[in-house]
Order: sequence, then C-alpha cells, then structure tokens
Amino acid sequence: MTSAYYTGEERSKRIFAIVGASSGNLVEWFDFYVYAFCAIYFAPAFFPSDDPTVQLLNTAGVFAAGFLMRPIGGWIFGRLADRHGRKNSLMISVLMMCFGSLMIASLPTYASIGTWAPALLLLARLIQGLSVGGEYGTTATYMSEVALRGQRGFFASFQYVTLIGGQLLAVLVVVVLQQLLSEDELRAWGWRIPFVVGAIAALISLMLRRSLHETSSAETRKDKDAGSIKGLFGNHAAAFITVLGYTAGGSLIFYTFTTYMQKYLVNTAGMTAKNASYVMTGALFLFMVLQPFFGMLSDRIGRRNSMLLFGALGTLFTVPLLMALKTVSSPFMAFVLITLALCIVSFYTSISGLVKAEMFPPQVRALGVGLAYAVANAAFGGSAEYVALGLKTMGMENTFYWYVTAMMAIAFLFSLRLPKQAAYLHHDN
Repeated sequence: MTSAYYTGEERSKRIFAIVGASSGNLVEWFDFYVYAFCAIYFAPAFFPSDDPTVQLLNTAGVFAAGFLMRPIGGWIFGRLADRHGRKNSLMISVLMMCFGSLMIASLPTYASIGTWAPALLLLARLIQGLSVGGEYGTTATYMSEVALRGQRGFFASFQYVTLIGGQLLAVLVVVVLQQLLSEDELRAWGWRIPFVVGAIAALISLMLRRSLHETSSAETRKDKDAGSIKGLFGNHAAAFITVLGYTAGGSLIFYTFTTYMQKYLVNTAGMTAKNASYVMTGALFLFMVLQPFFGMLSDRIGRRNSMLLFGALGTLFTVPLLMALKTVSSPFMAFVLITLALCIVSFYTSISGLVKAEMFPPQVRALGVGLAYAVANAAFGGSAEYVALGLKTMGMENTFYWYVTAMMAIAFLFSLRLPKQAAYLHHDN
C-alpha cells in the first residue's frame, strides 16, 4: 500500500509530525555536541589547572560520562514510550535536554563555588546523556510509525538529517561567536550563549511536540510485556541481538568517518586544523543532504539490500579509504575520499532507525530500538576515537583499520539475518 491511499489532510498531518519529531532530534544533538565545541573556552572555569591538556581531559571525561548514560536513557525512555506513549517520551526527553543546557549556561564557576562547579557540570551532562540516550529510540520508533507507507525510508531518513544537522549547527554557532567576540569574551561569558540558544530551541521543539498525535495504541500500551526487559528478551532476543550486531559496526564506522576524522586528518595526514575543519564541514553537509536519497533508494530496493550493501562495501573499502587518507595532501582529495566513505555509511544511517523499528512489535519497539542502539553506540561508537588513538600511540594504527573492517563484516553477517520483508510495521498505519 503506497502513500497515494492517504488523503491530503492525512499526508499533511504525518509530514508535520515528522517535522515535529525531527526538530527535537536536531535540538538534542545540537545541545549534546555544543559542549564538545565550547570545551576549550569553559574548561578553565571548571577545572583550574596550569596545564590546558589536563583541563581538556577533565571536560572530555565529563563528555564521556554523557555517553555512558545513553543505555540507561534508552531503557528508561524506551519503557516510557512503550507503556505511556511515544508523545510523552518525546516531550520529556527534550524537556530534560532543555534543563541540562540551561543548567550549564547558568553554572557558577570554580572560583565562585569550588568543587561544586565541576560536580554540577557532571550532573548536567548526565541529565543530557540520559535525554539523548532516550531520544534516538523514541524518535526512530515514532518516525517509522508515522511515515507514509511506500515512503518510509525517505521520511525516516530525516532522523539522521537532523542528527547531523545538530552537529553542523553547533559548529556554526561557535564559528559565528568566534567572529563576533574576542577570545577573552568567549572564555569569560561567551561560551554560555550556545547553551542558552539550545535551551530556547528545546522549548520551541517542546511546543511542536505537544501537538503530535500518538502512534501507539491503548491496547499495546496495556500489554503485560509493554516496555519490559522480560518481554523484550523473552520473546525477541534474536531480533535484539541482530540489531545489536549491525548497530555495533554502524556506530563504529559512523564515528570513524565523522567525529574522529577531523583529528585523523591533522594527526595522521598532517593537514592543518583549519583545512581539516573546512573538509569535514563540507563533507558532513553533503552527508546530511544525501540521507533522503539513500532513504528513497531503500524504498525501491528494500531495507535488507541496503544493509547488505552497507556491510559489503564497508568491508571491502574501509582499509583502502583509510590508507589513502593517511597520505592525502590535497584538501579536495580528502573531501572526495571522506565523501565516498560517507556514501557507504549512508546505506545504514538513512534507514538506521527504521530497520531497527521493523524488527520489533509495538509493545517493545521503542525499548528494543533504543536499548540496542545505546548499548552498541556506547561500546563501539563512543570508544572509536580512544581505540584509534590508543593503537596509534602503540605504533599499530593500521590495526584500527582492520578492526573497523572486521566489524563491518560482522554487520554484513547480521544483515543476512534480516527478513526479506519487515516482520513488523509492514501493515501498520
């Protein structure tokens, strides 16, 4: 059944729902990543030290703590979405992110309240980590359920459009502030501005999400297994393991060619930091724009085929691409190589949430999607940079390339377990 069966009013409502859900996703990721981009300015305010590296390590530790909270957020919000509705979960997650951002924006410094300052900063990041951990699974579930039949891949792809868009917007806001304020002003108070912007944007998203219609039914919410770990692992353990298997590879290669790649271009290829920033900004923008096209492709060739292409191409080309980037000297050539890598990644990211949602029935869908993603992301995505840099310091940098390749081969094998037709969602809506 295709989207032609929908009335004009129904189509409009569903498209607005996609916008409402994805707007919050953009805000969540903006708020989560703006911390990383502003850390260089606020680190001395919370971690006084004569050594800037120690300051940055402390802020990085707080950033990592946010990652570790994601599985807990995936569990809490997945349960909430399956038992009390997707809309409630979406609204609470964006409200928590708003609170976390406002908290960071208004925190007193170490000079004012001593060790309470870094402790409260950590608390704010834990709140944000919980929020973003819950955001992915609920948004993926909601967008897959509200998307028009026959165009699910296209509409679900906007989850990663806004996820990448949030990262790009965070960079853009910091760049604008760098042009408008001096270094001293940024260190004194300017770093607070992006967090205020994020909190205001979260409130706007909250207003949009209040008008969303609920996609889960009262019947599934009242099911004895709704949102329960027992219901998930008792009846759908195989689906959970399958999702975990290809998400591990998907998260690892995503972070390898996005967040880690800027450092790789500088530390390994010897590119200037400014050129690396230009290359990655351009590549991420194109990556964002590509998502709907790969989503549409999945509507034509099937989700399983998209995932098999992702696993196979990732296995074959990860080592050649990283080896070529290792010795690249031209920023344009680096842009081309990274774009090729991100095209391969797009087979996965464009349908990432949807292909997971199609594996679970509605009563445990948000929990299954959110928990599997959060666990794999924290273990493999969040550790990508540490593993890569650790192996480099040991003089074994090439081993990292083969590690990513092995995980892509595993993703391919798990993708073979995907049904040729979605077990769930096929006849929904």
